[in-house]
Amino acid sequence: MAKIAFHNITKQYSGASKPAVDAVSFALPEGTTCMLVGTSGSGKTTLLRMVNRLIEPTSGEIFIDGKNVLEENPIILRRRIGYVIQQVGLFPHMTIAENVRVTAEIAGGWTKQRLAQRVDELLELVGLPPDEYRHRFPRQLSGGQQQRVGLARALTTDPAILLMDEPFGALDAITRARMQDELLRVQRDVHKTILFVSHDIEEAFKLGDQIAVLDQGKLVQLGTSVDLLAHPANDFVRKLVGGESILRQLEYLPVSDALDTRPEVVSSAHWGGVPTCPSDASLLSAMLKLLETNAPALAVQDKDTQDPLGYVTLASLNAEIMKTRSNETARAETKL
Repeated sequence: MAKIAFHNITKQYSGASKPAVDAVSFALPEGTTCMLVGTSGSGKTTLLRMVNRLIEPTSGEIFIDGKNVLEENPIILRRRIGYVIQQVGLFPHMTIAENVRVTAEIAGGWTKQRLAQRVDELLELVGLPPDEYRHRFPRQLSGGQQQRVGLARALTTDPAILLMDEPFGALDAITRARMQDELLRVQRDVHKTILFVSHDIEEAFKLGDQIAVLDQGKLVQLGTSVDLLAHPANDFVRKLVGGESILRQLEYLPVSDALDTRPEVVSSAHWGGVPTCPSDASLLSAMLKLLETNAPALAVQDKDTQDPLGYVTLASLNAEIMKTRSNETARAETKL
């Protein structure tokens, strides 16, 4: 795994009135997925491509594990960073196995036996049984299957970092959702540090450990989906993430924010048989469980230790939503 850090990184294109990326600074912890979101032209792809120096920055520094990438040989740098794009770029005259192993062959140092093993390992990892797919050609695969091959190829040399530039953007909605699930599953196994450009805020919420919101080249906010929903930095972030949507808040705000602290609820030890839910469950899942079971409350347990934290009720869930909306209204009035 590797840590990526941006220090005042800027890209000014010749003839442009303002920078494409403007003095951006933030760090991506190792083994986490950071989603880059924002409107078209906000600088997402430019920032991504400066990490592997497909685009050279005008000023600033980018560090991987404390080493400035701008002082490295760009060819050697790219060999240790996986790169996945929307146009998969598979070689049509090569089999799937040949497409997967090509980056390792370029890097060198692999025996034929180890390469064959690695190809089979990766095809299994991305959900393509090797016996069925290794000898096929790209034209014999669907768009989603080709993206799986592209992901496998990016992982061949076991890079610590993956750069992903809207890799699922051209897929239909069902295939896209499946590929997102596949990436989550793969990430649980390999724990890469991933920088992922997306135009889809739902995709960002689903995949990202943290989300970096860019606007006109500037970093506007960095945080989790809950941070962005509950405490948007400005109106741009609020509108981008749908912070005014009750459904969006129900889907992503954690149930632990809505514990019912009323004395009659806190002291209700006789509710020992009520259903339970983990502390990281969403308000929506808690609400549905309350409605389905017709229980007076849910007992919230710590997601790691299962220790009891308290209860939530329909009333406390509603109060949390109203509190969030009230805070947003107050912010808006303050600006006026």
